[in-house]
Amino acid sequence: MAPADDAPPRPSHRDLARRLDGLNIYLVGMMGAGKSAVGRPLAEALGYRFIDADSALAEVAGRPIAEIFASDGEDGFRALETAVLNGIASWHSLVVATGGGAVTRPENWGHMRQGVVVWLDAPAQELLRRLSADPTPRPLLDTPDPAARLEALLHDRRPLYAQADLTVAQQGGLPSAVALQVLDALPSVLRDPAWAPADPVRLQDADGQARPSLN
Repeated sequence: MAPADDAPPRPSHRDLARRLDGLNIYLVGMMGAGKSAVGRPLAEALGYRFIDADSALAEVAGRPIAEIFASDGEDGFRALETAVLNGIASWHSLVVATGGGAVTRPENWGHMRQGVVVWLDAPAQELLRRLSADPTPRPLLDTPDPAARLEALLHDRRPLYAQADLTVAQQGGLPSAVALQVLDALPSVLRDPAWAPADPVRLQDADGQARPSLN
């Protein structure tokens, strides 16, 4: 069906996509931060592909994440996670929703730093509300007091999330609105391309004589 004549124009982010020049965008944050929900409209706006790293990990392993935790423990899961992020880093033009604990391994930062890292920050109350409504098994919250466990994880991980290139605070807005927040903020962390000087740079040799550079 054709859009109505009075429909608002769909914003174009082609200029931003050109500035990104294929750099991957890695969304980090706690479980319940909305990384997958925000990642999809963000990727669509940029003409990127979207990948959920946890889903990719489960597909590679051939079993669900809860089963991996149960059989291999968190260390086994983290090793698989690093291997998946290593593979993703060889691609380009992706929006990647990472697992909540991806930031706990320095190796993962090495992969993510090849792109732009965006922290989707949300208060604990909002995270808990979302997680309570989500039937997805969360092995790290499978405790008698999920709220206390979530607070402990946030305490440990906030300093790691804060190392992201960009932080986007949210208070429960729609994923499409948060995606627009990310799009609006991304130019602030992108460097403009370096232009060659109009005139050749002149250098001095050991005798103090000026000579043109190789430019």
